[in-house]
Amino acid sequence: MTTVAENSLQYARSVDEPVAFPAQKRRIKPASIAILVFLAICALFFCVPLYVIVVTSLKTMDQIRQGDIFSLPWSLNFDAWVTAWDKSCSGTLCQGVKVGFFNSLQILFPSLILSIGLSSVTGYALALWNVKWANTFLFILFMCAFVPFQIIMVPLIYITGPGVTVPIGSFNLHLPGLGIYGTVWAIAVVHAVLAMPILTLIFRNYYKGIPQEIMSAALMDSGSFWRIFGEIILPMSGNIMIVVLILQITSIWNDFLIGLTYGGIGTQPMTVILANVVITALGEANYNVDMASALLTAFPPLVIYFVLGRFFVQGITAGAIKG
Repeated sequence: MTTVAENSLQYARSVDEPVAFPAQKRRIKPASIAILVFLAICALFFCVPLYVIVVTSLKTMDQIRQGDIFSLPWSLNFDAWVTAWDKSCSGTLCQGVKVGFFNSLQILFPSLILSIGLSSVTGYALALWNVKWANTFLFILFMCAFVPFQIIMVPLIYITGPGVTVPIGSFNLHLPGLGIYGTVWAIAVVHAVLAMPILTLIFRNYYKGIPQEIMSAALMDSGSFWRIFGEIILPMSGNIMIVVLILQITSIWNDFLIGLTYGGIGTQPMTVILANVVITALGEANYNVDMASALLTAFPPLVIYFVLGRFFVQGITAGAIKG
């Protein structure tokens, strides 16, 4: 009996003890190595020019003339940054890129309000209300998203201008315009027109994911079109609003052609001022000032993206591109 009990106890212990297997060495697959090499090349493709721009903006012209663009500055020198912000010349005016910076801010806010306001309401109506000819209108918007800006550039000039007189037979037909050409509002209106198709599609696809039961309950509570939009839809639109904000801020701030065409002299955005600074030559070419001006121009969109980038991913995954 004792022998049987001892054998049973030894068997139970052997079952409870884990079996040790030799650890297998993890091997890096050739596909993983290829992906890492490709990502490293992509990172260098973007980081090396940025590195050259940053170090050049901190160098003096004497060091730049040495020709070694990858060398570190002999000493940190922010004189080029001060000159770029306050004293760089754009044509005959030497007021720095700060003028374009504040012009871009004045352009940015009304452009955001018009483009996001119009497209969010349109997308809400197309997604959650029985709008007549909604599919036809959506198809037209979708087609307009692929129309090149250069095709409608001249008609938009007439629309934002004082108007145009068209001769028809023996009489002239005067088509009135908005009369805002050469102002901040002209640039804002054009940005809103160009962003309307794609932003409407984004908002419409996002609002399609809202359960119809919520709309039915809101209608039973005597909710009107605007009341439902303001009290129910907007509070649920945080993620998609951040997505659209990042897209529009980046597009509007980096715009060159619209600001140059519709802004006039006094309301040119920062990108136009930067171009004028680079091509303006009064004696020697100050490459450190040009690089500092480029960094000052690119700084605001970078800050917005790094601050709101996490929310951008959340908005995309929450349904910005579904539907």
